[in-house]
Amino acid sequence: MISLELARRLRDGGLPWTPARGDRFVVADRDMDHEVFVLSDMTIELHEYPGGPVFAFNGTTEWALDSLEQREVLWLPAEHQLRDLLGTAFVRLERRAGRYRVCTRGPDAGNGEAPEATYDAVEASDAYALALLSDLGRFSPHQQ
Repeated sequence: MISLELARRLRDGGLPWTPARGDRFVVADRDMDHEVFVLSDMTIELHEYPGGPVFAFNGTTEWALDSLEQREVLWLPAEHQLRDLLGTAFVRLERRAGRYRVCTRGPDAGNGEAPEATYDAVEASDAYALALLSDLGRFSPHQQ
């Protein structure tokens, strides 16, 4: 699972999140960083309101929570989501000496093949996140 520090950096860097069933998140900075929640149809439902998405906690397991706005939670994107977000920039994932390396390639500038960039981490999801952090500019509102 992606580290909280990298999840914060992705959020703060502007990575968009459209919540969907199965997404994992934490209620950060409320002494609940260690509790990972999963968006589902039964326990934690997503409600769309004019002010933005709200996560409703149902049942007795989340007795201390009623609902939270999306901005109050921290998304923990899964490895496959991070890889999908890299899109065509993703070249390969390697395992070397107990670490993972994600290799990416930027768009060709018209003068030959773009060089590869590499991002290493102990966890594959963190290596994907590091690669995505270097490419967050393409998610800016000006380019969508």
